[in-house]
Amino acid sequence: MGQHTVEKIGGTSMTRFGELMDNILIGSRKGAELYNRIFVVSAYGGITNLLLEDKKTGEPGIYGSFAAGKNDEWQEKLEATRKKMLELNHSFANIKLNIQQADAFVNERMDGIKNCLLHLMQLRSFGHFNPGNYLPAAREILSSVGEAHSAFNSVLILKEHGVNAVFVDLSGWKDQETGSMEDAIRRNLKGLNFAECMPIVTGYAKCAEGVMAQFDRGYSEITFSKLAVVTDAREGIIHKEFHLSTGDPKLMGVDKVRTIGHTNFDIADQLADMAMEAIHPKASKEMERHGIAIRVANAFDPENPGTLISQDYVSPSPKVDMICGRKDIIAIEIFDTEMVGASGYDYKVLESFARNNISYIAKNTNANTITHYVSERYKNLELCLNELRQAFPKAQISTRAVAIVAVIGSNMKIPGFLSRAATALADAGINVLALDQCMRQVNMQFIIARENFAEAQKALHAELVEK
Repeated sequence: MGQHTVEKIGGTSMTRFGELMDNILIGSRKGAELYNRIFVVSAYGGITNLLLEDKKTGEPGIYGSFAAGKNDEWQEKLEATRKKMLELNHSFANIKLNIQQADAFVNERMDGIKNCLLHLMQLRSFGHFNPGNYLPAAREILSSVGEAHSAFNSVLILKEHGVNAVFVDLSGWKDQETGSMEDAIRRNLKGLNFAECMPIVTGYAKCAEGVMAQFDRGYSEITFSKLAVVTDAREGIIHKEFHLSTGDPKLMGVDKVRTIGHTNFDIADQLADMAMEAIHPKASKEMERHGIAIRVANAFDPENPGTLISQDYVSPSPKVDMICGRKDIIAIEIFDTEMVGASGYDYKVLESFARNNISYIAKNTNANTITHYVSERYKNLELCLNELRQAFPKAQISTRAVAIVAVIGSNMKIPGFLSRAATALADAGINVLALDQCMRQVNMQFIIARENFAEAQKALHAELVEK
C-alpha cells in the first residue's frame, strides 16, 4: 500500500479556493508535508448545470438545448457559460491566479467545443446520422470542460504559492487514445513522484465506455475511486461542505447533532439509498474490495477528523449512526385476491420495473398485497403503472405520495430500539403507515405521510440520538 492519499473536493468548495488553500491544500504545511496527496477536483459550483442541465430542476443547459435541436439557443448558452467561467477566473485574482493564462485556457476549450458541436449539427442535417450515435459524445465533451477548467486554475494558483502542483488532465482533450479509465490514469500519472509533487486531477476521465454513459453526474467520485485503487492509496478522503452527522443540522439544530466518527461500507450504502450519499455506491465498492478506507471530512473544519468508513467496523456499543429520509417517495400498492399462494407474482411486477429502469427503496408484502416504495422522479413511472394495470387486470393498483424516515446504525441489534422509535413517533402524533426492517437490523424504515417528514426526523433524533 502506498504512502499517499487520494482526496476529492466538490464543486461548491472549489469556488472557495482561498479557504481550501488555508484549510486543506497548504495550511501550515511546508516542504515534504505538502505532498503524498493526490487531489481530484470537481467543476466549480453551478458550471456543470450550465454545461448539461440543472441537476435539481432539469432546466436544459448547453447540452439540453443542443440535444433538442435548438441551434441558436445552445450557442447563446455556450457564450453565457463561457462568460460565467471567465468571471470565476477574475474572482480568483486576489489569490494570484494568472488571469491571462486562465482565460486563454477557457477560450481554447470553449472554442473547440463550439466548433465540434457545429460540425455535429452539419452531420445531423443530412438525416443519415442517428442522434443516439453522437449525442452521448457531445454530452461527454461538454462534461469534461468543467473539471479541466477548475483543475487548470488550481495548478496556476498553487504554483504561485510555492507548491509543486501538476495538472493531470484525464479529460482526453484532442487525445486520440481511448482505453479504459485505469489506462488513462496510469498513462497520465506515469513518472510522477507523489512524494515531491501535488497532482491536481480532473474529476472527469475519458474512457472507452464513456464515464457519463455509465455514471452520469456521479462520475467524479468514480474517478476518485479508480485513482485510489490504481495507485494503491492508503486512504481516500472526500472533502465536503459539511460533516456526516447524526441528522440534518438545519433541522435538528447544530448543537443537537454529532459527527459520525466511524462506520462501515454497508451503512454508507444504506445512506445512499436515502439520498444521503457519503460516496457514490459504485465508487465505494472497488475501494471496499481493495481494503482502502474512505474518510468524509468537512473542508472548512480541518481539525476534525471527520467520518472514517472502513470494511468491518461495528460500533462496540449499540447506537444510531443517522436519522435521515426521503420525501420523494411513491407507494405502489397492488392488491389482488388471486395473489395468495401464487408463484412468481412479484417476479412479474419486477419485470416491469426492470424494463422501465426503476428500482425500489423499500417493500412490504402480505397474503394478497405487495407495496413497493420508489422515487417519484423516475421518468417512466407512469408507463410502468400502465404496464402493471394491463398485466394484472383483476388487481387494484393504487399509488400514494409518502415519505420514508430511516434509523440507521452499524449496531442496533438490541431489544427495544424498534419499540422506542415507534413510541417516539406515536408521542409526536405521527401515524406509521408501514415499516420495513431486515433481520440484519442496520436500517429501520418508517413510511409516513409527507407532511410529517420533518417532525418524524426530529422526534426520532431526540429519542435515539440526543438521549
